[in-house]
Amino acid sequence: MLFHNTSFLFIFLPIVFSFYFIFKKKIRFIFLIFAGFVFYAAWNIKFSPLILFSIIINYFLCRLIINHNEKNRKKVILIISIIFNIFYLGIFKYADFFISNINFITGSNIGLWNLPFPLALSFVTFQTIAFVCDCYENNIKDLNLRKYALFIIFFPQLIAGPIVRFNQMLTQFESDENSKINFKNIILGLIILSIGIIKKVFIADNLSIFSDEVFGIKENLSFLEAWVGSFCFTFQIYFDFSGYIDMATGIALLFNINLPLNFNSPYKATGIIDFWQRWHITLTNFLTAYIYTPLLKSFKNLNFSKSMLSTMIVFLIAGLWHGPSWLYVIFGAMHGTGLIINHIYRRFINFPLNIFFSRILTFFYINFAFVFFRSENIENVLMILKKMFLIDVLTNYEMLSINISSQSFAALISSIIICFFLKNTNWLIEKLKLNKIMDKI
Repeated sequence: MLFHNTSFLFIFLPIVFSFYFIFKKKIRFIFLIFAGFVFYAAWNIKFSPLILFSIIINYFLCRLIINHNEKNRKKVILIISIIFNIFYLGIFKYADFFISNINFITGSNIGLWNLPFPLALSFVTFQTIAFVCDCYENNIKDLNLRKYALFIIFFPQLIAGPIVRFNQMLTQFESDENSKINFKNIILGLIILSIGIIKKVFIADNLSIFSDEVFGIKENLSFLEAWVGSFCFTFQIYFDFSGYIDMATGIALLFNINLPLNFNSPYKATGIIDFWQRWHITLTNFLTAYIYTPLLKSFKNLNFSKSMLSTMIVFLIAGLWHGPSWLYVIFGAMHGTGLIINHIYRRFINFPLNIFFSRILTFFYINFAFVFFRSENIENVLMILKKMFLIDVLTNYEMLSINISSQSFAALISSIIICFFLKNTNWLIEKLKLNKIMDKI
């Protein structure tokens, strides 16, 4: 069940919203948990027990952490919890990836498991690890299964984030003020939901028509088609993902829940450092707090080189987290390299660049990295890059030909205008919140 599907918009969401504010707080929690499981089961009911199992095991491990006073025992349970979650994700997402690599290296012929990948498990894993660490740091005191289950299974942010923190969400769920229907939030929520649907259906989906054709290695692919196809995907993934986040934000706001900011005009970034402060912000926060910072603390004599090594390690992990493919690892390595170059430039050169040039340079680097992210295999990557950087373009006029649908072309032009020249959804939300007319509702 997707947010822009009619079954969600006109059946599931109205039913959940209609009953939510009728119930008292405890029943409301249970009702939202039930709604979350129904939402998840709509994808494939056979795999619903997988997320239920994860919730139960992690809850009892976290109870053990909270109830133990001895630090060493707490640390052991913490390590067990983290290993369990990584292993649980690894079995379903990376088993065949590792088997394939073992077969390639050793020449063996181990059979692939072909396990289905449970929906949302990547985001649930990171969110759970953050929760376990918060328990270890004594940041979570009041915990029961009902509260923890709702934290994990809350359907607006279950599938693709944003990655949220327990205390941040629980205070909102328990707030008496949030127990009442807020018409201002309803209007804001519906506006944001509509923006998200427009981003997804009218922009991302139309961009995908041409990008899918190009990355499917279109016959007689031209120089211009390779570049435009890469641009289409770079904009497609932004409008797809940020559109989903807008839909999640708008839906959550109907229930008076504010989700954290996750995108902030990332293609206006003036460097890769700036990009990761604008793109998938909650993922960046997670990587910084739970991987990068512990890595830095593990060094006895921290210096610039070690911090850059930590940056590369973090982004190799982030690349692999996106999917079981070496192309994702390369994508992560490219962003790690970009960050290191950006840090070196700031530290040792720090020559001010024109903001327009900085944005264009950053965008082209991001676009180049996304070629690896989108391609099916390294052969496709090389084919597209060959077309993009072919030197005979000036003598071969057919290389300037392009066959793109009017829908994809209109979506591409709209993407350029929106990403580089207009304000974003977050700006609109803040303006609407300050609008005096909204206060009268």
